[in-house]
Amino acid sequence: MIFSKACEYGIRATLYIAQKSVQGERTGLKAISKEIGSPEAFTAKILQKLVRSNIIESTKGPYGGFQMSRKAIEEIKLVQIVEAIDGGDIFIQCGLGLKECSETHPCPVHDKFKVVRNALHEMMNSTSIFELSTKLEEKSAYLKR
Repeated sequence: MIFSKACEYGIRATLYIAQKSVQGERTGLKAISKEIGSPEAFTAKILQKLVRSNIIESTKGPYGGFQMSRKAIEEIKLVQIVEAIDGGDIFIQCGLGLKECSETHPCPVHDKFKVVRNALHEMMNSTSIFELSTKLEEKSAYLKR
């Protein structure tokens, strides 16, 4: 994948939390960590970033946990998770990692990579958490094997 491991886990965690929220449940760190296959301490840091970015909500206490409002599930797009965890550079960086790559000074893959990068951004900007969590509910997509 082209995203960091933290970003991959962040997307999976958000989808799992959305799925539980649609069922009217909050979910805890241990359950999220187990479901997405990520170490608890690493998952906790990822969830903190998602809370700070207003993607998920956190409630403390014995009946606490993580959840998402119905509005957030419907409105939040994949691109917001990527930007919260990895930043937006993936959508503007050079395909070969060069610092000086541009329209006027392109790397060998610039023109082709730009098309892929822009298509990825468009897909992520038009894909909602609701759309993906619905696929999980319908069992037409899975978070793990």
